[in-house]
Amino acid sequence: MGKKVAVLMGGRSLEREVSLKSGHRVCEALAAKGYEQFSLDIDERMVDNLAAADPDVAYIALHGKYGEDGTVQGLLELLGIPYTGPGVYANIVSFDKVLAKEILVRHSIPTPRWLTLSAASFKEMGAAGALNKAIDLLGLPMVVKPAGQGSALGIKIVHKAEDLPKALIGALSYDDKVLLEQYINGVELTVSILGNEPAVALPVIEIVTQKEFFDFESMYRMGATDYFVPARLTEEEGEAVKSLSLGVHEALGCRDVSRIDLSMAAGTPYVLELNTSPGMTETSLLPMAAAAAGIAFDDLVDQLVRTALER
Repeated sequence: MGKKVAVLMGGRSLEREVSLKSGHRVCEALAAKGYEQFSLDIDERMVDNLAAADPDVAYIALHGKYGEDGTVQGLLELLGIPYTGPGVYANIVSFDKVLAKEILVRHSIPTPRWLTLSAASFKEMGAAGALNKAIDLLGLPMVVKPAGQGSALGIKIVHKAEDLPKALIGALSYDDKVLLEQYINGVELTVSILGNEPAVALPVIEIVTQKEFFDFESMYRMGATDYFVPARLTEEEGEAVKSLSLGVHEALGCRDVSRIDLSMAAGTPYVLELNTSPGMTETSLLPMAAAAAGIAFDDLVDQLVRTALER
């Protein structure tokens, strides 16, 4: 009999529906590979359900809060159940865009200039009176994003000073800390990293969206975005982007898999963020990159599970 895999999906994050799509597709791949698999929607009965099922390994198909912030990883560590993807530390620091930025800077990894503000700084310290300073430091356009959120939720590009307060209020509805970031008007790229010792960068994907940036709709609505795999870069540029992405994967303490989003302007790639639980839907970027490298979807899922079981 094959190993038993619990596929954790759903949950209560704003990315629940995407997670369910990823999870169901993973379940199909596991069944095709001969695993005994079952899906588990995340709720207050999760620990009891896992204890009753006694799986050999958990496949984390969760996206967003609780799935990519170290919460479920820490619980699985407590339960002694091996799981796919990066560990607790990598999830914590990658999900918090401010912490991730600090680490990137300490490793001399190019990333857009940035500032951070919290809800408390507005409520208790009058930060609204200093917003012009942010514009002086970062310029316009400026990107405003929640510090802890995925799938580009809550992100706004601000072109006019008078629009900044509204963008901040919107971002603070998703998280109590926001990131204000220099806007890089460049080519949007993403690099998926797979494996360990050594980790390998899959083909670079270039993203061309009809929107101002690669937002939630662009990610998940069929036909909303064009993808070039490999990206339309010179060989030298492509290798530089891959090398940089491997450095980010290492700097943030990742293992098994990650996806790094970048923007390239005037020949310089800037790192925007890292994802620890990349989507596995029909339009997701990790399976797309794997396919370009000759790795079928079922084999991709199998590799992630086998790597977790080895631990």
